[in-house]
Order: sequence, then C-alpha cells, then structure tokens
Amino acid sequence: MIRITLLKISLVLMAFVWITSCTTGHKESAESSIPTKGFPFILPKEKPNRPLSKAMERNYDRYMAPRPEDNELYSQFKYTELKGFDYNNHDGTISRRDPSKVIFENGQYYVWYTYRHTPTKPMGAKKCNDTIPSADWDLSEIWYATSKDGINWHEQGVAVPRPPKPQVGWRSVTTCDILKFKGKYYLYYQGFMQASGLRGDDCPVAVSYSDSPDGPWTAYNKVVVDNGNEGEWDQYSIHDPNPIVYNDQIYLYYKSDFDGNPRLVRMTGLAIADNPLGPFKKHPLNPVINSGHETSMFPFKEGMAALVIKDGNEHFTIQYAPDGVNFDIAAITKLMPTAAGPFIPDAFTNTKDGRGITWGISHITAATGWENNHAILLRFDCDLSLDVNDQDMKNHNTYYRPEHYYKHSLNAKQKERIREENKRLTGE
Repeated sequence: MIRITLLKISLVLMAFVWITSCTTGHKESAESSIPTKGFPFILPKEKPNRPLSKAMERNYDRYMAPRPEDNELYSQFKYTELKGFDYNNHDGTISRRDPSKVIFENGQYYVWYTYRHTPTKPMGAKKCNDTIPSADWDLSEIWYATSKDGINWHEQGVAVPRPPKPQVGWRSVTTCDILKFKGKYYLYYQGFMQASGLRGDDCPVAVSYSDSPDGPWTAYNKVVVDNGNEGEWDQYSIHDPNPIVYNDQIYLYYKSDFDGNPRLVRMTGLAIADNPLGPFKKHPLNPVINSGHETSMFPFKEGMAALVIKDGNEHFTIQYAPDGVNFDIAAITKLMPTAAGPFIPDAFTNTKDGRGITWGISHITAATGWENNHAILLRFDCDLSLDVNDQDMKNHNTYYRPEHYYKHSLNAKQKERIREENKRLTGE
C-alpha cells in the first residue's frame, strides 16, 4: 500500500513539473516574440522579421512596395485635350465615348470608339424612337481614328455600322475593344437589341473580324458572350468586352450589374476561349472584381492588373491578380480615367512579363452638362510601367484651392435637412 501511494505521489509530482515547464516555456516564447525596440525610423523596403500589426502586414503583403513612390502600380493621372474631333459646338448631337485599347500598326496608333451622331441629344427611353436616342450610346456605331503622336488624331470613319434588324446590334453597336490574334483583328462590342433604358439593356457581346485594322470588317452575326441565365448576376447585360491574350488563351473581361436601377452594383466577370469566335466559357469564380464601372486590364509581370474606377467598395483602386483571376488591391489613387483604353504594347503577346502602361484614351461624360448630354475623348498619362520611373506621377500630396472644394457643395435637399436640424436644436 505504501509502495502504491509513493508511486501515485511520484506521478503527480512528475505531472506538475511537466505542466510547469510547459507553461514557463510558452510564457518565455510569447515574451520573446514581443519586440524590445520600436519600429525602425527608416521604413524598411523589405518586410521586417518582427511581429507586425495588421496595417503593417498589409503594407508589405498587399502592395508592391511600402511607399507609394516605389509602388509600380501606383500613379497619378494627367490629362490632355485631343485634337481632330468635332463635337458640333457641344450641342449633344455628337458623342464619342468608350474607346478601345490603343494599338500601334502600320506606323501609327489606332483607336476605336462608340460614335453617335443623331438629330437630337438623348431624350430618355420614353421619348426615343428610330432617330431620337434614349441614351448617349443609343443609335451608335463603331468608328475609328489614327494618330502619329497620340494627341493629334485623324478620324477615319465607320468601322462597324449598325446591322439591319433583327441582327445582333440593330439598335446600337457600342463599347468596343480590339484583339489581334494570329495575324487577324477582332472588334468585340455590345450589340443592343432594344433602346437603352428599357429593363434589360439587352446587349450581348458580338464580334467583327478583319485582316487589317483599317477593315473592311466582317460581322460574325452570332452572339459570342451571352447574358447569364435568369437569376444570375449577369442575366441582363454583358458590357465592356475587354480581350487580352493570356495563358495561350483569350481572356475576355466584362462588366455586369446587380440589383437593377436605381441601385446598380457593378462588378467584373471573365470569359475564356481558345478561339476569338468562341465558345467563351465564363469563369466559375465570377465576378472576379467586386467594384469598378468599366473594364481596363493590362498584363503586368506574370499576371493581370486592373484599373478599378468608380462604383463599389474598392473604387479608385488599382488591383493585381498573379493568375488573372484573384485580384487584390495594389494601390489606391484618385482622378482615374473613365472608360480607359490604354496603349498596351504586349496585350496580345501572351507575355509572362507584362511591362505595364504609360498612356491611353478615356472619355468624359456630360462634357458640358446633362442638358446637352454627350461624351468627349481625351488622353490620359500615368506611370504604371516597369520601364519608367516618373516620380512626378507618383506624387500623392495634391493641394486644391478653396474654389475646388466649393464646387462640391450641398444640394437643396441637404441644405433643407440642415435648416430643419438647426431649427429643432435652437427652437427658432
């Protein structure tokens, strides 16, 4: 009995010693992980080997550099007026918008865009007819222009006209982008089957092809990327087709929207094909970007970068996906180009070393106000290139005069709410 009791006491003592040593070891380990010195005054270029807050972890893991000045995917944007385009005294009857990527062929730059020339400005869906447009992009065609310097342009005329009813795009062909694949050229665009503003905006993706960027263009006369099934996020519209050659395939990014007017939530999807004429298969992870209003992608390093402009939780960001699918925020910026069509020299080279972009063409809507609603084209410049180091483009401290802020004033409803609040608080 004594022997058994002594054995039990020994086992209890051994367990106590083991537990005590483990607890002490964990305590010492935890204490040893706490930094004894503050974070360095000189911001390390590489992630330091020390415990970090979530903010500092993010600064090294999400962005390509801990400072915007060194981040290859951070840039400001500068804008230049384009020469060579007439807008009929900006009365709303002529509009140019939604430019394609810019390409360089035959010793000059090419850009394609939505062109509307109608007897009147847009009048809305209830007042439109066969000659009066419902929206700025209604009753449009695809036109193109060429340039030697990217600023002075020569309009060459129509590339893709509206086909006769009931072919795809009979109401309007808009929002195009260009692909060069195995020596041929392909223009993808939205083919409207009804006036914009009627529920649905039925405009699946169509395509025309040519042996030359100057045409003539042959319409495929088939839908190449169709709307989603009923109840799916892209059931009503497939907008802004944006093709890039990647992973030996054609990655065609597009946007659609949730919820419907007036609560649109726009996001970006992806469809992939081996052949420019399809079939295109939508990616099972769609949407692949949760924000943005248009599609503006470009190859960058081994993956794909995206200008995520207005709309959504992550608007005004530049994002990056090493696999072209899973995008993360790489930079936050401002005054981003609307409907940006960048000049991307390696857009069709199937590169695994994308070099980025430095300029392109974008548009401004309501160029003179909504009473004469139309859009104009303009040039944007930036430094989102691995081959350029323009520190003036990396500046992130912009100062504005008071007049700039006063332009963003309260509306009448907001002013009335403030007056009512003041009356309630003061009793007057």
